[in-house]
Amino acid sequence: MNKKVTVIGAGFSGISAATGLADKGFDVTVLEKNSTAGGRARKFSADGFTFDMGPSWYWMPDVFDSYFASFGKKVSDYYDLQRLDPSYRIFFGKDDIVDLPADLDKIAELFESLEKGAGEKLKIFLAEAEFKYEVAMKDFVSKPSLSFLEYADLRLLKAALRMHMFTSFHHYTRKYFSHPRLLQMLEFPILFLGGTGKKTPALYSLMNYGDMKLGTWYPRGGMFRVVEAMVNLAEEKGVKFVFNTPAEKFIFNGSSITETIAGDKSYPTDYLVATGDYHHIEQELLPVHFRKYSKKYWDSRVMSPASLLWYVGLNKKLEHFLHHTLLFDEEFAPHAGSIYEKPGWPEKPSIYVSVTSKSDPHVAPEGHENIFFLIPVAPGLQDSPEIMDKYFSLILKRVEKLTGENLEKHIVFKRPYSHSDFIADYNAFKGNAYGLANTLLQTAFLKPSAKSSKVKNLVYAGQLTVPGPGVPPAIISGQIATRLIVETEK
Repeated sequence: MNKKVTVIGAGFSGISAATGLADKGFDVTVLEKNSTAGGRARKFSADGFTFDMGPSWYWMPDVFDSYFASFGKKVSDYYDLQRLDPSYRIFFGKDDIVDLPADLDKIAELFESLEKGAGEKLKIFLAEAEFKYEVAMKDFVSKPSLSFLEYADLRLLKAALRMHMFTSFHHYTRKYFSHPRLLQMLEFPILFLGGTGKKTPALYSLMNYGDMKLGTWYPRGGMFRVVEAMVNLAEEKGVKFVFNTPAEKFIFNGSSITETIAGDKSYPTDYLVATGDYHHIEQELLPVHFRKYSKKYWDSRVMSPASLLWYVGLNKKLEHFLHHTLLFDEEFAPHAGSIYEKPGWPEKPSIYVSVTSKSDPHVAPEGHENIFFLIPVAPGLQDSPEIMDKYFSLILKRVEKLTGENLEKHIVFKRPYSHSDFIADYNAFKGNAYGLANTLLQTAFLKPSAKSSKVKNLVYAGQLTVPGPGVPPAIISGQIATRLIVETEK
């Protein structure tokens, strides 16, 4: 009889692990507390609008290609991709706008127009970033990182030096560029994914390679099309999904889990893959003597931002926004300080705006616009309807100041979403949106372990363990969990 695997959570890492294990002959059941798959990448529809609830950037397309190829499939078997050009727009102020082209030569021209010599320097910078990306994808991110000994290889140690693991992103980028616009453009991927340039290793310039060379894409129909594709593939492999069913308790035999209790049912469990919130599963579902980490450990973790979100429908078309638009008209340093140094509500935050209806007419009624507003904020703050109203009003005023467009009188749908929603829907530790910050001391084997040292048949996957936050890393995390279990069975 095939060994039974119970997977907690139907986000990207959970579906990835479930599909890989089913492909290897395991009998896999996925327990999901919400009514649909996707985790933070769920969708909802209301009043003719369809909203992706979470991830909205399709970067690192090679990871998706590789994932489906590992099962003999292609991305195009499931959904169509469109490369966005321009990739995104940045407002640095009223009438101070930069659009990032999809063509690398045009990006170099843009850099050159802002700083003499920056075009050629960008090519050197991106060549280094490409090296980091290729080495990281080939030799680093797929490691389970259970021990530093996995990296005790002379070739990897030499590569690590060239990858600038011990240089800050802030210092590294300023070796090449000095114009504040260019520095902001290069730093934004890490700022929104969990760190400041001063505390993030220069390794993460690989994100700039992903941005500028590999490009920004959109799966027609929305990011949830990727979820649907992965679920379809999983079900082809025999994975069973059980929705509206949060895991509640584990039954043990010695130091192994034998059953997972969810609702009024018990699921026999030879292996458990925990891809829900790591902190919730370890600190609230496991008995104390089976926990590896203490409350003090978790409280000392540096978290990536939480998010204030608004899903908004307008009964008019917008003139000044692209599919992805960043409002960087206020200095980011004070905003970053309110996230990482003295947690509190920011006074003048940077804002991300996604208008998917610019690329996809099917997500909004004709003549309408589908908008997603996001403000990154510190995790662990106490949100409230009053706080959300305050910041939504701030957004509307900023948009009108920068573009002259009044949105308020055209709003026909609005749904706020913040810390308390992340906690209610995902058991998110401190209401975080992205996981751990990408600091040197929270990289590789310094992250919460992908394998329990106290429960023999428990492995973890997802954004709070290796390799880290983001959709592609989550998919890879599920593949790491698969390998750990398969290798145990050998």
